[in-house]
Amino acid sequence: MQPMSGSYWQQVQADGLAVPTDRPLDELTAELTRMLGDPDPLRRDGTAYPALATWVDRGVYDDLLGGLGDGMAMGLLVGIGERDTDTVFRRSFSALVLGECIARDNTRPLLPGGKILEWGDRITTWLLRERDLRGYVTGKGWAHAVAHGADTISVLARSPHLATPELTVLLDVIADRVLARTPQVFASGEPDRLAHATIEVLRRNVVPLRVLEPWIARIAAGARLRASDEGRDPYLTSGNAEMFLRALYLQLSLGGQPPQLRSDLLLVVVDALKATNHAYLGTTAR
Repeated sequence: MQPMSGSYWQQVQADGLAVPTDRPLDELTAELTRMLGDPDPLRRDGTAYPALATWVDRGVYDDLLGGLGDGMAMGLLVGIGERDTDTVFRRSFSALVLGECIARDNTRPLLPGGKILEWGDRITTWLLRERDLRGYVTGKGWAHAVAHGADTISVLARSPHLATPELTVLLDVIADRVLARTPQVFASGEPDRLAHATIEVLRRNVVPLRVLEPWIARIAAGARLRASDEGRDPYLTSGNAEMFLRALYLQLSLGGQPPQLRSDLLLVVVDALKATNHAYLGTTAR
């Protein structure tokens, strides 16, 4: 099958992303799926992602949603473990489209709960395994794997198929991602996106404070700046956790639709921030 020309997809966009009638849907989908991994941002996030997301939202894939989501879940494995290669685009944008599939099921139940939980497992496993942490790639646009993973977790957290145990797992995954040692500190809004995913979990109002307090304490422990080991920049260990706590505080304080536990959680987060920022606050570390 020959790839469709750029002018073909430009016409699709000009037609308001209506599904073309001159090609089978499976052929169009296969082409768009390949384009999710294209290093050209105009083909990837300018064409492939908006087309697939729009068609999912319009119900084009309602009878095929499970198969489309499974295909996106497979895309999470393409080149997994690689750093600084173009395979990150396929993984990162597959995560976004999988999030669109979950969002469609959130709006109009189409799939069994087991399928959503399976996708959730695939997403969280990939997010923790992802090693290409670049945000914006010069000449190629956004890779943003961690941010896109967080966005998909935000959608997953709203699924009625997830209850307290599964939502608690999502929080643990977020903490694991924040606390992982990385070759660079997040620099493209990833802590904010992970904090937003956390807020979506909290808005379900089913994870109790007795679970949340030790969860925040764990992140706060990782946010404490320590002397570098073997010449390693200590901020590579503590920086992401500290930025996450600040982002979580901001969103809890100023965000709309607050979780029921917001007041209690704010006190816990403030204590964590005091403990990890005492040098700037004139307080003594606990």
